[in-house]
Amino acid sequence: MYRIGREEIEELKRVIEAKDLFKINGGLQESKQVETKLREKLGAAHGILMTSGYAALVSALVALGVGPGDEVIVPAYTYIATAMAVVGAGAIPVLAEIDDTLTIDPTDAKKKITPHTKAIIPVHIQGFPCDMDRIMALAARHGLLVLEDACQADGGSFKGRRLGTIGSAGAFSFNFFKILTSGEGGALLTNDRQVFERALIYHDSSAIAYFGDQLSNIETEEFCGSEFRSNELCAAVLNIQLERMDGILTDLRANKKYMMDRLDGVCRFVPSNDLQGDCGTTLALQFESEAAARRFAAAKGINGVLPIDTGKHVYRHWTPIMKKRGALHPLMDPFKMEANKDIVPDYTEDMCPQTLEKLAKAVYINVDPDDDKAALDRKIETIKNALAL
Repeated sequence: MYRIGREEIEELKRVIEAKDLFKINGGLQESKQVETKLREKLGAAHGILMTSGYAALVSALVALGVGPGDEVIVPAYTYIATAMAVVGAGAIPVLAEIDDTLTIDPTDAKKKITPHTKAIIPVHIQGFPCDMDRIMALAARHGLLVLEDACQADGGSFKGRRLGTIGSAGAFSFNFFKILTSGEGGALLTNDRQVFERALIYHDSSAIAYFGDQLSNIETEEFCGSEFRSNELCAAVLNIQLERMDGILTDLRANKKYMMDRLDGVCRFVPSNDLQGDCGTTLALQFESEAAARRFAAAKGINGVLPIDTGKHVYRHWTPIMKKRGALHPLMDPFKMEANKDIVPDYTEDMCPQTLEKLAKAVYINVDPDDDKAALDRKIETIKNALAL
């Protein structure tokens, strides 16, 4: 969370006083406003507000027709929810290496394509844009669907296009640790009408036909799904957060650029596929070895983090995936389904060595959008001192 205050409180007050807390209502319609703002600000034809980024990912996969018998390529460096969403749709996650940008390596992703591959999920982790030109070209050549995981990249872009709107669908997260927050929350964006209709039904199949006119103009027949419906309280907060988004990103990017300009030639930065589109949340430095990275991260005042230490963002810590426990009931477990019997990988802790090496040689330093020049200069001096050790 970066900025929150009186405006969010006032919007929550309006909702509570209106006594319309349910998503479908004839009053303030905060959720509907959020969906409209998301479409307009990010540039997509359709949008659905949901309860989480995972909800958006699994709803998108189901809507894209992914299921048993399908493989979905995911990067070995992403939060476990990305891989779990694939399993949640009944498919099998196939892990691909990351490259120097710490995002999915298109070259390795190409090697992982088989006749069973249905989709690829590029993850814009830490707000770092993936190389969407290469991903989209790869997908086009092999007839793959592209689901962008923009859960850590709200508002980011690649060559002028907002992340999450380039592929077949995009998933976003608004939990406490994201650029925008409503405590918890997520959204799905797509330009594909069929994907929108299927996701709309799947994300709230118990209520979509019961409340309001949500199925008007929907041609897809109803089917059983889940319940990822949001509410007006979360939407009220997110409505204000969306108004803050461009300002937050502008200040994050400006502060990151200020630091990079003054550290140029002093250190090595993790390269970017689009530095202007990068969300600016993280100053990422490269080192020659893990030992050097750890010395720097532990230096006084740095407060640095090696991405290799970020727990469930690194594939070898995805316990239920690595141990192939896809569901409590064995008949519901994709790793045990007959349709998947020939495509279940042999997951091992060393299966993506390039990913482990690159994550162990990088250090993240958080960027604060509210730092003034004096605070930034102090951080820069601290970094220079640590690099000199």
